[in-house]
Amino acid sequence: MLQHTVSSRANRLSLLLLFTQAILFVGQFGATTALAQISLDEVHVTPNSSAFRLPPTEVDRSLQASAKPIKVSVDLVLVPVTVTDPMDRIVTGLDREDFEIRDGKESQEIRHFSREDAPVSLGIILDSSGSMKDKVERAREAVTEFLTTANMQDEFFLIRFADKPETISGFGASVEDIQSHLVMTIPKGRTALLDAVYLGISQMKQARFQRRALLVISDGGDNHSRYTEGELKSLVKEADVTIYAIGIYDHYFASQEEALGPALLDEIATSTGGRAFTVDNPNELSKVARRIGVTLRDQYLLGYRPSAVRRDGKWHKIKVRMRLRKHSPQFHVYAKSGYYAPSP
Repeated sequence: MLQHTVSSRANRLSLLLLFTQAILFVGQFGATTALAQISLDEVHVTPNSSAFRLPPTEVDRSLQASAKPIKVSVDLVLVPVTVTDPMDRIVTGLDREDFEIRDGKESQEIRHFSREDAPVSLGIILDSSGSMKDKVERAREAVTEFLTTANMQDEFFLIRFADKPETISGFGASVEDIQSHLVMTIPKGRTALLDAVYLGISQMKQARFQRRALLVISDGGDNHSRYTEGELKSLVKEADVTIYAIGIYDHYFASQEEALGPALLDEIATSTGGRAFTVDNPNELSKVARRIGVTLRDQYLLGYRPSAVRRDGKWHKIKVRMRLRKHSPQFHVYAKSGYYAPSP
């Protein structure tokens, strides 16, 4: 009787083990099959509307690549684009056929097209040098206004700079954290603007999202950085981060550095597909900051694979143009100026 019971239990245990192994095998096979079916060519992004947003888990995987996505092995070049009309208003409702991309002199087929409010990794770089003493309160309000346009899934960091830049809040900070640190900003010292932007680009290596942007708020040109303009411009080209800047300038410039400030910010920003705004009235800061935030939400994302695949690690110029319709106005296109090809 005892022998029969033990044998029966052993049989049941054997059946249970076989059943468990079968489940594990099916699960592994299903996972392998699913991975084999994933292809970047098959990714489709649902266009955004005011009533619908994709949760983070459903965002196009091509929008969540590594720190330097334009160098990945699939040779996909992603280009965020902003379009404005002659009155500098943002243009929405355009289609894939309205755009043309040239890589060098060759026209490219636009393989991916979307207009979606996908999450963004955002860095705020705030000037806290001594010259900001009478403007810092308006600058705080501008940052707060900018943050009101944020997507719930966005991530932020805050860098404050004077004689040198300092990361006040890294990624993971909430909007409330950023705002609380702004209150403690006390303007003093000189202006290490280039170093601050350099630190902001470096901080983006920890970003979770493909879409990355910096907002720089400063009232003068650089006068205390270790890095040169040339070094920063090279880094900006490689980083694939869109830079927006608000320059707060008086009607006169106290130094040559301040006089060169607007042109410097504009050159750095436009090369990334961003924009630089010059403000001579601190009361306008919040309005401009909000506009930049809205601009980030009304971008088109164009993607193409270069027809001539080059793995030379070199800089390649691109140009995004509008295919103008009959009687259409002259739109202005803001897009990055190029990309680095993958290394051999």
